[in-house]
Amino acid sequence: MASHSIPANLAALSAIRHLVTEACIEAGLDGSATYRLTLAVDEIATNIITHGYQEQGMTGDIVISIEKMDDKLTVILEDTGVAYDPRARNMPTAEDLDKPLSERDIGGLGIYLALQGVDRFDYQRCEQVNRNILEVERPR
Repeated sequence: MASHSIPANLAALSAIRHLVTEACIEAGLDGSATYRLTLAVDEIATNIITHGYQEQGMTGDIVISIEKMDDKLTVILEDTGVAYDPRARNMPTAEDLDKPLSERDIGGLGIYLALQGVDRFDYQRCEQVNRNILEVERPR
């Protein structure tokens, strides 16, 4: 499993996107799966940087680990920011998504789209470390 430690700032998002895109290409994922995984990782990383570190007046790193297996590609984002399980947020419902923008609650849509775009998502908090695990199935 390849791991990279990247400073948790918005300028680092392009490096994270590049790592994920390269891993997707290497894993043989099609354009759609590559886009969905990259979008999901980007959304989670943006939330880590913004809410986990910057809003708390903290700095730190995101450790991104990528593992290619026969049947799936796994991306793990780890950080020492504030504990936050993205699944804990109230996700928009189909009814919410049909409302005009002016009537929708602010927030949550990016996480919703990120989690819908991957085949498996998990969150763990262990020894002051947040661990976001995103997986997509590889073509057979």
